[in-house]
Amino acid sequence: MLILASHKIILGVTGGIAAYKAAELTRLLIKNDFDVQVVMTESASHFITPLTFQALSGKEVLTSLWKSNASNGMSHIELSRNYDLIVIAPASANFLAKLTHGFADDLLSSLCLARSCPIALAPAMNVHMWTNTATQRNVYQLKNDGVLFFGPDSGDQACGDVGFGRMMDAEELFRSIQNHLTPKLLKNKRLLITSGGTIEMIDDVRGITNLSSGNMGAAIANTAESMGASVTLISSTQQVFSENINVIHASNAHSMHQAVLKHINNQDIFISVAAVSDYKPKEIFKGKLKKDNSDITLQLTPTIDILKEIGLSKNKIFKVGFAAESENLIENAQKKLKEKNLDLIVANLIHESMGLEDTKISIIDQNNVVEIAKSNKIVAAKAILKEIAHRIHSDK
Repeated sequence: MLILASHKIILGVTGGIAAYKAAELTRLLIKNDFDVQVVMTESASHFITPLTFQALSGKEVLTSLWKSNASNGMSHIELSRNYDLIVIAPASANFLAKLTHGFADDLLSSLCLARSCPIALAPAMNVHMWTNTATQRNVYQLKNDGVLFFGPDSGDQACGDVGFGRMMDAEELFRSIQNHLTPKLLKNKRLLITSGGTIEMIDDVRGITNLSSGNMGAAIANTAESMGASVTLISSTQQVFSENINVIHASNAHSMHQAVLKHINNQDIFISVAAVSDYKPKEIFKGKLKKDNSDITLQLTPTIDILKEIGLSKNKIFKVGFAAESENLIENAQKKLKEKNLDLIVANLIHESMGLEDTKISIIDQNNVVEIAKSNKIVAAKAILKEIAHRIHSDK
């Protein structure tokens, strides 16, 4: 069973009202299997308590240069070792000035100066502080020094002003961190993905559908984009997607089929995550069927099998399907893999994934089964896409 290694992050929190967003960022990082060590400045603790971050990260929050757990007292040097990234969020105007001029008068500024990993800043300050000549001079120098900047955004500020200086929202900042740390294994590859549970109308207000949330498809789309792919997503549901993803809405099997046919040409990879209805009502009743306590018989007719049609076509695209099963998981998935002429299939038991945040999956090809330990769907998406990238590159 494959258990993926997690990224290690130092999250530095400086003084500012946006510190509450850092708490949400910590929650998102931990939820998505990041190893997070929070380091706070003294001023940050006036806005939010270290105990909050300790509860979210599961680790003691470090606040002082003089309270070191390191055996040699060199915590500011040891801290950045074996970490993948330091993220300062929020990064105040004062802290930007410290970094620019190499100040090291507290734990956070000292470990930034002694770091052996990249550093990213998520600025948060008043619009006039952000546009001030001194701040912009510091930003220019830091960028030239190789420091990454995530934001700031523009909008309403706590002081009542409007403009640039807002810290990025936690979800957007999380995606920026993930994008930076994710190897570009799918660079220049074009992916077409279907996602979500379709709905087949019975009348104008009712329909036949399933319990698919669309979260797995959204996770694969966002992760693929962070791996460098050009992504087109055909989805029946509404999730938060990277702005670089081309999202097309398709509510039923017919509209999803038409969208796939329209966009399948010139794609490198097709991933069918959508739980497409196998049947639809032969007749759609107009208006709303009224309840009169009499039986209603619905005659169902099969929908088109989108994945099978693409699988059996002469298109040389790399084809990936999903199999949600209630029993005989591997056997049923391997049968589907063969019948639909797929390169890869991802299998899971319905009670272990559908509608849930976490999932346990098996990735299957003609010869192998790779089991992924139970994890959230972003972690599972990374595993799936890494397996796809491995197979694509090994074929060359």
